[in-house]
Amino acid sequence: MKQLLSLILAMSTCACHTYAQSTEPSDTLREVVVTGTGTRHLLKDAPVHTEVISRRMLDSYGGKSIEDILGGLTASFAFSEGDMGSQMQLGGLGNSYILILIDGKRIHGDVGGENDLGLIDPHNIERIEIVKGAQSALYGSDAMAGVINIITKRRDKESLTIENTTRYGSYNDLRQHNGFGFSIGRLSSYTNFQLQHTDGWQNTADEWTEATVVHDSRNKTVNRYTNWQLAERLDYSLSRDLTFHADGTYYIKNISRPTDGNYPSCDVYTYNLMYNNASAGAGAKWTLPDAGLGRNRNYVTLDVDWNKHAYYYRYTHRTYEDAYIDGNLEHGIPFYPGQRRLQSDQHRLMAELKGVFYLPLSNTINTGLEYRYDYLNAPMRTESGHASDWTGALYLQDEFDFIPWLNVTAGIRLVDNGSYGMRLCPKVSTMLSAGDWRFRLGWSQGFKTPTVKELHYRYLHVMGSSTFFNIGNTSLRPQTSNYTSANIEYRGSRFTASATAYLNSLDHMIALVNVPVGEIPAGITTAYLGDGSGNVQARMYKNMEDARTYGIDLNLSYQPLSELTLTAAYSYLNTDAHQYNATHDRLDKVIIDGTAHHKWSASALWQHRLTKTYRLGINLSTRGSSLRYYQNNGNGSPFQIWRINTTHELGRTNRKLSYKLEAGVDNIFNYVDRTMHPYHLGTTSAGTTIYASFAIRFQQGKKINTNIKKQTTYEED
Repeated sequence: MKQLLSLILAMSTCACHTYAQSTEPSDTLREVVVTGTGTRHLLKDAPVHTEVISRRMLDSYGGKSIEDILGGLTASFAFSEGDMGSQMQLGGLGNSYILILIDGKRIHGDVGGENDLGLIDPHNIERIEIVKGAQSALYGSDAMAGVINIITKRRDKESLTIENTTRYGSYNDLRQHNGFGFSIGRLSSYTNFQLQHTDGWQNTADEWTEATVVHDSRNKTVNRYTNWQLAERLDYSLSRDLTFHADGTYYIKNISRPTDGNYPSCDVYTYNLMYNNASAGAGAKWTLPDAGLGRNRNYVTLDVDWNKHAYYYRYTHRTYEDAYIDGNLEHGIPFYPGQRRLQSDQHRLMAELKGVFYLPLSNTINTGLEYRYDYLNAPMRTESGHASDWTGALYLQDEFDFIPWLNVTAGIRLVDNGSYGMRLCPKVSTMLSAGDWRFRLGWSQGFKTPTVKELHYRYLHVMGSSTFFNIGNTSLRPQTSNYTSANIEYRGSRFTASATAYLNSLDHMIALVNVPVGEIPAGITTAYLGDGSGNVQARMYKNMEDARTYGIDLNLSYQPLSELTLTAAYSYLNTDAHQYNATHDRLDKVIIDGTAHHKWSASALWQHRLTKTYRLGINLSTRGSSLRYYQNNGNGSPFQIWRINTTHELGRTNRKLSYKLEAGVDNIFNYVDRTMHPYHLGTTSAGTTIYASFAIRFQQGKKINTNIKKQTTYEED
């Protein structure tokens, strides 16, 4: 591992850094991105530094989930997958600071501050765009660490699409994708179904509990789960310049945990977990001519979206719990097997009106209005049973290209929150072009109000013999940030490299930290105080006095042969945070949980067409991390994992049917982190696993009427 890290560092030092795994340099010269500014730019000319995971890399890597893809194809992300979500981290900051978009729309699936990334179908991704830091005025408080924009595949060139992908691997890991799309006249539709299942696995039977080590624990490293989602998208073109769309999803996830009553209570449960999501949205786009230029590039969009995420206990044994009956708190109410009990139900309503206007003198305006309403229903986890919040925003961004070799993008965002009032956040970035070189500087301010859960949510979190009482805090202050970055990039026909240094300074950063029991707010009922054993450790959301994350991201890509692409990436991260200790009247240095100083990845991709109908691809890749630091329950061990994936494109039949076979081995050298429960793991990998998938796709080109020769042609992918 040290030798590989040294190699990556040496390569990166000599050649700086590429965009995160935009694997084929010749392809990335033509790659178009939209996330950084909300307008279309060639990747090499994007004013805001944007990293891209291309469709070619997605296809060759064969990731089973978005966690697998981001963790394996970039060096910036870290994950600790668990029942409550993915525990994602970027640049030292966790889920609540990372904005995740699907085609520019926010996903909604939060439990305890973590997003359920099972909502994203990996087989429906065209590419992934990543913008780090709060560098764009287009995005609000969720984007202090960065933005991940999942761009889905477009099928508007096809009158009929039928597709199926089935993947199966070790531990009964099943991934299913089905799609059906059609276009009739001005109407197009695409229906997507996905299913994900695993039996889960156990890396160790050791568990620290009751001041001793139990060697026959039933707790699994990853629990058995099944989730499925049905999604629909409709598009209708009223005219060439006016289009409408509507979409909706329905999602269910069930997690099964050890429930055998013959074992100690530390490692079995009397209930399983269930998540239930739904969403609906509609919008329109009106295209307008450019001012005096005669081209239709200006446009105005209106989008309205509603989302819900509900979290339940599903009981497997008779369980006595506190509950409100007719408004009164009753103790020891029995719940029986088969019953379902709501823990929290989050609703979100969002509306956005946006306009993009191309003006003379190479000047582009992007402006918009946003409104967001959040509602939380949690009968036993909030003081009154429910809580709500609203935020409005107005943003304006201007791109200047007065000089061909200089771009300046400046923006401002005015935020108004129902509880914390108004805040103005400026942002500016510049790009200097010199042949194949790009030099970028960026600075931005961020503003983030406490979430409804950080203010009001309270719950017990049991880990082995340790019970943590996690408490919301209505005295929290908003967080602010100053993000500065500098990027240098070289992008040639076969070799690309760039380096990005950044500093993210946060004031009043919110974190869940240990507090004396005496700091528990008055009025919290004994329903939240555990079993009365006195072993409960209190943790409360608190404002740190200050926090800084800073680092360097280095990647490179080289194509020595037309069929061979080599990539390497390295990320260095450091964090500093201080919190005032009222007991001792001092500032204590605290650790931002989950940070690792060093992360890296590398790959070698070879593709060769053996016949007209058969193309072989082989991708050998590796990823790793140094020690991950935590305040409680130990640090996560360093690791390195190797993977090989092969793809077999079997060609088409009559230009309509295409087939693809995929097979691979993950964790080739069988590394397993056997740290005992409930201590932190560097990786949850089960060791060496194998998998295979088969995809079949039928597509019929859509007719296009041409006015030039008055004949019918067909578009094909």
